[in-house]
Parts: sequence; structure tokens; C-alpha cells
Amino acid sequence: MGNWVENEGLSIFVVLVWLGLNIFLFWWFYLAYDLPQNFFYTRVLLGRALALARAPAACLNFNCMLILLPVCRNLLSFLRGSSACCSTRVRRQLDRNLTFHKMVAWMIALHTAIHTIAHLFNVEWSVHARVEEEGTLAAMLSRLGDSPNESYINFYRETVPNPVGGLYVAFTYLAGLTGVIITLALILIITSSTKIIRRSYFEVFWYTHHLFVIFFIGLVIHGAGRIVRGQTALSLAEHIPEICSKNFTDWGKKGACPVPRFAGNPPMTWKWVVGPMFLYLCERLVRFWRSQQKVVITKVVIHPFKTIELQMMKKGFKMEVGQYIFVKCPAVSKLEWHPFTLTSAPEEDYFSIHVRIVGDWTEGLFNACGCDKQEFQEAWKLPKIAVDGPFGTASEDVFSYETVMLVGAGIGVTPFASVLKSVWYKYCHDATNLKLKKIYFYWLCRDTHAFEWFADLLQSLETQMQERNNAEFLSYNIYLTGWDETQATHFVMHHEEEKDVITGLKQKTLYGRPNWENEFKTIARQHPGSRIGVFLCGPEGLADTLNKQSISNSEADPRGVHFIFNKENF
Repeated sequence: MGNWVENEGLSIFVVLVWLGLNIFLFWWFYLAYDLPQNFFYTRVLLGRALALARAPAACLNFNCMLILLPVCRNLLSFLRGSSACCSTRVRRQLDRNLTFHKMVAWMIALHTAIHTIAHLFNVEWSVHARVEEEGTLAAMLSRLGDSPNESYINFYRETVPNPVGGLYVAFTYLAGLTGVIITLALILIITSSTKIIRRSYFEVFWYTHHLFVIFFIGLVIHGAGRIVRGQTALSLAEHIPEICSKNFTDWGKKGACPVPRFAGNPPMTWKWVVGPMFLYLCERLVRFWRSQQKVVITKVVIHPFKTIELQMMKKGFKMEVGQYIFVKCPAVSKLEWHPFTLTSAPEEDYFSIHVRIVGDWTEGLFNACGCDKQEFQEAWKLPKIAVDGPFGTASEDVFSYETVMLVGAGIGVTPFASVLKSVWYKYCHDATNLKLKKIYFYWLCRDTHAFEWFADLLQSLETQMQERNNAEFLSYNIYLTGWDETQATHFVMHHEEEKDVITGLKQKTLYGRPNWENEFKTIARQHPGSRIGVFLCGPEGLADTLNKQSISNSEADPRGVHFIFNKENF
């Protein structure tokens, strides 16, 4: 139970608090419009749809306040790097920033749907009341404001019936027009954020996501029209709705109730979002300033399996293991930024990324760097690169544990290249101060060629540990998951050789997938009473498996073994 709390509890606590606040705001604002006397006559016109529109509007304000904070990368990196205000558990929660960002986005979509549907009824009934024949209270209220010195309650002032009247409200009133625009923007943002679009058409995702600027502008001015109107406090003192509504035909006559007066609700959204919008503006200014700093590509290395390595230098650039940067290549696109994990170590005098060629942008970068040509590319011909970052990730905490499991799937091995390089440098210089005592490294890949660019690093580490009589420090297992019968036969023929025929390492390549339950139980037996960090850069399915194994193989006793799951998320 203890490790379940450590792996899941904080995030569940945050989710429960967030959901609780949404429920509280919805209920509070529902009652704020469904019970008070100042909205008595508004409810006569609109019924329960009034409260059902205003309650989700409050939740929208709350969630739109939150949606920008998880993508303020510089703010999160500052908090993550501040040990004084950020414990390990809090840092792990900050690493789930994009998960929270997506949850908030879906909540915004939900409340937008409720708000929109409720307002469709509000518009329908407002138009109907405006064109309704005299004799009803709703018709009487809708005609208030037609005479001088009267204030209106029904925002619809025309006399055109539905459906034309409803369309007139949607496309000529400020609230209607901004509502249509921000709803369309939200639909485009959410639909283009699906995994299929994001992975196959990243440019579509990137450009449509910037519709958030239009969304927030529309959101701030959406309530400026003040279409939701209630009775003023002064009017309530002399006109009690529950009494006066019974004699509405006598309003304004001598000895009868005076004509009620109404005022629109002032816009409130800007008060919720102005703070996060300011923080995000500062975030973008910092990004722009850093993007203008000169970056020099010192070396381009072409690796097998359509992967290139860019080695770069930038004045004042400082990094930690496993961090990532955003890269822009103006020769390919003047606007697009793409995230890449740093594969260099902090101890090196350059920083590097590995780029797998899988889309239009990466193909453009490949060609811009001259990798499609046979001849040697002069350094001055290499494209200009802009870099924003580095930003913190879960892998920064690797050196906080004595024992760690590193799991990389395919190109997801890149953050661990940085970790393993840094381990190598630390061992070369001063191994005594290294808290980390044991690494279990797992790499799952479908194709044999993908192993080649990483094998040299593993060979260096393997040799280094053997020379220092500490070969047990690093245990690594490489799994080929996409093997066929021919490869299996080749494997059997050469299995007895000293080195692996695929990687050249002493550790033989394994075929298939790991039995994670056995792996966790074995490691738990070898390290009783330890806190073991489990770090993954890979797909969601594997993340679910490792998270469940981390929980199920941890002991309830605080003094027992505990697996702490961490996942790269950017």
C-alpha cells in the first residue's frame, strides 16, 4: 500500500482535489443562479438553463486558468531544480505536466459542451419570449426596455422569430460570435491533438494548437456583451419578485409595484486567466530570447536506421542527464519547434541529439544538413539552428537512487544515453562519491540496425567496469522484438561465440520480450529494503505494465523494497 501511494497516491490526490474543485464550483454557481431573488425574472425567461449555463462557465474559467500552467516549461524547470521548494515526490508530479494538461483540456471540452447546449436553449427561449404575444409574464419581461427609462432583461431586442432569430444572435451578438469562434477553435485543437494526428501529421497538430491565442482572446471578451442580466439591488429593495410577479400587469401604476430594473453581469473571465496569461507571455519571451542565441553545429554523424546525430555548442549552455531541448531549423520551417532528448552527458563540452527520420520536418533537417549527399559537407554550409532549453525530466533523478532500472523502447533509449555517458565519466574521475551502485538496463527494439549507434557506448562502459573490477555495476539486456525465423536460426548458430553477433557485446542479444514479473521479483530479492527507481522512455502500454509491476512487487512494510516508477513525458 505504501508504494501504491508513492507511485499513484500523489497524482490521485491532485486529481481528486482538481475534480473536487470542479464539482464545488459547478454546484456553487448553479445555486448562485438558481436560488437568489435577483435572478428570479431571468429564470422566468430561461428556466433551469440559466444555472446550467453559468455553472459550467465558472468551471471553464477555472480550467482555462490551469491549462497554460503545465506548458510553462521554464517555470516547471525552475521549480523542479529548486530543491528547497520541490521534493522528489513533487518533482515526479511536475513530470506529469502534460498528462494534467490533457486532463484539463478534456474537462474544458466537457464544460464547453454543457455551456453551449444550455445557451442554445437560452437563445431559443429568449427569442420565443420576445416574439410571444402579450399576456404572459415572459412576454412582459421581454418588452421591458422598449420604453424610455426602462432597463431590459431579455438581451434579444429584435422581433424576428426562430430559427432566423437564433442565427441572428449567434452571428451578430458579441457573445454569440465569440462563442462560435472559440468553440470551433477548441474542436480543432482537440481533434488535431489525437495520437494519430500528432505522430503522423505533427505540423497539423503544431499549427492548430496555436489557435489557443484566438481561443483566449475570444474567451476574455465573450462576456463583455453582458447578456446574462439580473435585477439590481436597489430594485429588489422596492420590488420583491415573488410578490410583484403575481400582478405584473399593474407594474408602474400608483400603489402597485414599480417596474423592476436590471443590469448585466460584469465579465469575470479575465480575472481568472490574466495571471496564467502573463506567466505564459513571460515564458514565450524567455523562449524567444533563448532562440536568438547563437548555436553552432560542430558535427553531424549519420547512424544506421535513418538516424542522425547533431553535436552542437552554445554559449552558457548547461544541462543535466536526461533533459530535453526544443529545436527549430529555419531552413526547414521558420515556426516549428520539435522536442528532442539530449544524448550527451553534462561532462562533455558539447550537447547532442539523435534524430530519427520519420516525417517531413526530420526529412527536411536530414537534407539541410547535407546527409542526402555523398560528398563531405563544409561546416559553413550547415543550417542555422535555434535551441530552447534544456528542460527537466524524470531521468534527472537517476542519481538519487542506489539501484535503478532503465527501460528504453526503440529510439526511447536516447535519455539513457546521457545517463550512461555521465556514469562513465563519473567512474573515470571519481566513483567514490557516486550514490548509484547498480544499474539494470533494458533496451527493446524491433530492428537489428537500430542497435549499432548505441553499441559503442555500451562497449565503453562494459570495458570500463571490467578494468575497475566492478563488472556487476551495469547489467544490461537487449531484446530484439521484431525477429523472424531466419534471424533465430542465425542466432542459434553463433550463440556460443564470445561476443554477440549483432551488437559485438559480451552480453548476448535476447529475442522476444522480457518477462517483467520475473525481472522485478529477481531484482527485489537481490536488493531487499531498497528504494529502486524505475525509469522508462517508451510507449503507454509498456508504461502501464511497468507501473503495475512497480506497485505489485513493492512491500507494504516501509522498510521493505519499493519500486518507484518514473516516465519520460514531453
